[in-house]
Amino acid sequence: MLTTRRNLLLAASAFAATAASLKARGAQAAEDMADFLFVQTADAMSYDKTTNKLTLVDVGSSTLFFSDRPERVAGNMKTSAFIPFWSKGTDSFLSDPPNADLSILEGDQLKQVVVVLKDPALEGNNLTYTVQLVDGEMPDEGSEVSVFIDVIGMPLTPVSYAGVARRTYRRAVLY
Repeated sequence: MLTTRRNLLLAASAFAATAASLKARGAQAAEDMADFLFVQTADAMSYDKTTNKLTLVDVGSSTLFFSDRPERVAGNMKTSAFIPFWSKGTDSFLSDPPNADLSILEGDQLKQVVVVLKDPALEGNNLTYTVQLVDGEMPDEGSEVSVFIDVIGMPLTPVSYAGVARRTYRRAVLY
Protein backbone atom coordinates (compact mmCIF):
# COMPACT_ATOMS: atom_id res chain seq x y z
CA MET A 1 0.00 0.00 0.00
CA LEU A 2 2.80 2.40 0.91
CA THR A 3 4.60 1.55 -2.32
CA THR A 4 1.44 2.24 -4.31
CA ARG A 5 1.00 5.64 -2.63
CA ARG A 6 4.67 6.44 -3.20
CA ASN A 7 4.39 5.49 -6.87
CA LEU A 8 1.22 7.53 -7.22
CA LEU A 9 2.91 10.55 -5.63
CA LEU A 10 5.96 10.12 -7.88
CA ALA A 11 3.75 9.86 -10.95
CA ALA A 12 1.73 12.91 -9.92
CA SER A 13 4.94 14.87 -9.27
CA ALA A 14 6.35 13.87 -12.63
CA PHE A 15 3.15 14.84 -14.39
CA ALA A 16 3.02 18.18 -12.55
CA ALA A 17 6.64 18.87 -13.47
CA THR A 18 5.90 18.02 -17.08
CA ALA A 19 2.81 20.21 -17.12
CA ALA A 20 4.73 23.10 -15.52
CA SER A 21 7.51 22.68 -18.03
CA LEU A 22 5.03 22.74 -20.90
CA LYS A 23 3.30 25.83 -19.53
CA ALA A 24 6.63 27.61 -19.11
CA ARG A 25 7.36 27.16 -22.75
CA GLY A 26 4.44 29.49 -23.46
CA ALA A 27 3.35 30.30 -26.95
CA GLN A 28 6.41 28.70 -28.50
CA ALA A 29 5.36 25.31 -27.15
CA ALA A 30 1.90 25.68 -28.63
CA GLU A 31 3.43 25.76 -32.08
CA ASP A 32 5.99 23.01 -31.51
CA MET A 33 5.05 19.53 -32.54
CA ALA A 34 6.17 16.21 -31.17
CA ASP A 35 5.53 12.60 -32.07
CA PHE A 36 3.73 10.74 -29.30
CA LEU A 37 3.37 7.04 -28.65
CA PHE A 38 0.59 5.68 -26.44
CA VAL A 39 0.28 2.71 -24.10
CA GLN A 40 -2.90 1.11 -22.82
CA THR A 41 -3.17 -1.78 -20.40
CA ALA A 42 -6.00 -4.15 -19.58
CA ASP A 43 -6.58 -7.04 -17.23
CA ALA A 44 -7.74 -9.30 -20.06
CA MET A 45 -8.69 -9.42 -23.74
CA SER A 46 -10.97 -11.34 -26.04
CA TYR A 47 -10.97 -11.58 -29.81
CA ASP A 48 -13.88 -12.39 -32.10
CA LYS A 49 -12.41 -13.66 -35.38
CA THR A 50 -15.71 -13.36 -37.25
CA THR A 51 -16.01 -9.62 -36.63
CA ASN A 52 -12.31 -8.81 -36.08
CA LYS A 53 -13.27 -7.23 -32.77
CA LEU A 54 -10.67 -6.98 -30.03
CA THR A 55 -12.06 -6.20 -26.58
CA LEU A 56 -9.76 -4.96 -23.85
CA VAL A 57 -11.49 -6.06 -20.65
CA ASP A 58 -11.06 -3.76 -17.65
CA VAL A 59 -8.91 -1.39 -19.64
CA GLY A 60 -6.96 1.14 -17.60
CA SER A 61 -8.75 4.45 -17.11
CA SER A 62 -5.57 6.23 -18.23
CA THR A 63 -3.72 6.03 -21.52
CA LEU A 64 -0.03 6.74 -21.09
CA PHE A 65 1.90 8.77 -23.63
CA PHE A 66 5.49 9.70 -24.25
CA SER A 67 7.25 11.62 -26.96
CA ASP A 68 9.91 10.66 -29.40
CA ARG A 69 13.22 12.43 -29.06
CA PRO A 70 14.34 15.17 -29.11
CA GLU A 71 11.37 16.10 -26.94
CA ARG A 72 11.13 14.33 -23.60
CA VAL A 73 7.49 14.59 -22.62
CA ALA A 74 5.52 11.91 -20.82
CA GLY A 75 2.19 11.79 -19.07
CA ASN A 76 -1.25 10.27 -19.22
CA MET A 77 -4.74 11.13 -20.28
CA LYS A 78 -8.12 9.61 -19.63
CA THR A 79 -8.75 6.73 -21.98
CA SER A 80 -12.11 8.31 -22.82
CA ALA A 81 -10.20 11.41 -24.03
CA PHE A 82 -8.08 9.22 -26.31
CA ILE A 83 -11.04 7.85 -28.31
CA PRO A 84 -11.75 11.12 -30.22
CA PHE A 85 -8.37 10.81 -31.96
CA TRP A 86 -10.25 8.58 -34.42
CA SER A 87 -12.92 11.14 -35.19
CA LYS A 88 -11.57 14.67 -34.90
CA GLY A 89 -8.90 16.58 -36.74
CA THR A 90 -8.17 16.80 -40.42
CA ASP A 91 -5.44 14.18 -40.25
CA SER A 92 -6.56 11.94 -37.40
CA PHE A 93 -6.35 8.21 -36.75
CA LEU A 94 -9.64 8.00 -38.67
CA SER A 95 -7.93 8.74 -41.97
CA ASP A 96 -4.72 6.88 -41.10
CA PRO A 97 -5.32 4.28 -38.36
CA PRO A 98 -2.34 3.52 -36.14
CA ASN A 99 -0.37 0.32 -35.88
CA ALA A 100 -0.16 -1.26 -32.46
CA ASP A 101 1.79 -4.03 -30.82
CA LEU A 102 -0.21 -6.13 -28.37
CA SER A 103 1.63 -8.05 -25.68
CA ILE A 104 -0.73 -10.69 -24.31
CA LEU A 105 -0.28 -13.37 -21.72
CA GLU A 106 -2.01 -16.56 -22.92
CA GLY A 107 -1.62 -19.10 -20.16
CA ASP A 108 2.07 -18.95 -19.38
CA GLN A 109 3.03 -17.87 -22.91
CA LEU A 110 3.65 -14.28 -23.99
CA LYS A 111 2.15 -13.53 -27.40
CA GLN A 112 2.89 -10.49 -29.50
CA VAL A 113 0.54 -9.46 -32.25
CA VAL A 114 0.78 -6.46 -34.56
CA VAL A 115 -2.49 -4.92 -35.67
CA VAL A 116 -4.05 -1.81 -37.16
CA LEU A 117 -6.54 -0.28 -34.72
CA LYS A 118 -9.87 1.11 -35.97
CA ASP A 119 -13.25 2.16 -34.62
CA PRO A 120 -12.60 2.33 -30.87
CA ALA A 121 -15.64 2.09 -28.62
CA LEU A 122 -15.43 2.48 -24.86
CA GLU A 123 -18.32 0.92 -22.94
CA GLY A 124 -17.86 0.95 -19.19
CA ASN A 125 -14.46 -0.59 -18.48
CA ASN A 126 -14.21 -2.38 -21.84
CA LEU A 127 -12.57 -0.88 -24.91
CA THR A 128 -13.30 -2.51 -28.26
CA TYR A 129 -11.36 -2.00 -31.49
CA THR A 130 -11.89 -3.40 -34.93
CA VAL A 131 -8.47 -4.75 -35.81
CA GLN A 132 -6.64 -5.75 -38.96
CA LEU A 133 -3.96 -8.34 -38.25
CA VAL A 134 -0.54 -7.38 -39.58
CA ASP A 135 1.66 -9.99 -37.93
CA GLY A 136 1.22 -12.77 -35.39
CA GLU A 137 -1.72 -14.90 -34.33
CA MET A 138 -4.34 -13.32 -32.12
CA PRO A 139 -5.44 -15.59 -29.26
CA ASP A 140 -9.16 -15.85 -28.51
CA GLU A 141 -8.53 -14.83 -24.92
CA GLY A 142 -5.62 -13.59 -22.85
CA SER A 143 -4.64 -11.66 -19.77
CA GLU A 144 -2.30 -8.88 -18.69
CA VAL A 145 -2.55 -7.02 -21.99
CA SER A 146 -0.39 -4.07 -23.02
CA VAL A 147 -1.08 -2.15 -26.22
CA PHE A 148 1.70 0.01 -27.66
CA ILE A 149 0.14 2.41 -30.17
CA ASP A 150 1.96 4.03 -33.08
CA VAL A 151 2.99 7.62 -33.31
CA ILE A 152 0.79 10.59 -33.92
CA GLY A 153 2.24 14.03 -34.44
CA MET A 154 0.64 16.45 -32.02
CA PRO A 155 1.24 19.76 -30.35
CA LEU A 156 3.38 19.42 -27.25
CA THR A 157 0.18 19.50 -25.23
CA PRO A 158 -1.22 16.10 -26.25
CA VAL A 159 -4.33 16.35 -24.12
CA SER A 160 -5.53 18.86 -26.69
CA TYR A 161 -6.01 17.40 -30.12
CA ALA A 162 -6.40 20.78 -31.77
CA GLY A 163 -3.95 21.14 -34.55
CA VAL A 164 -3.21 17.47 -34.80
CA ALA A 165 -1.10 16.83 -37.84
CA ARG A 166 0.55 13.64 -38.82
CA ARG A 167 4.23 13.71 -39.42
CA THR A 168 5.28 13.99 -43.02
CA TYR A 169 7.30 10.86 -43.13
CA ARG A 170 6.52 7.23 -42.59
CA ARG A 171 8.39 5.24 -40.04
CA ALA A 172 9.84 2.02 -41.35
CA VAL A 173 8.70 -0.89 -39.20
CA LEU A 174 10.51 -4.21 -39.23
CA TYR A 175 9.02 -7.25 -37.57
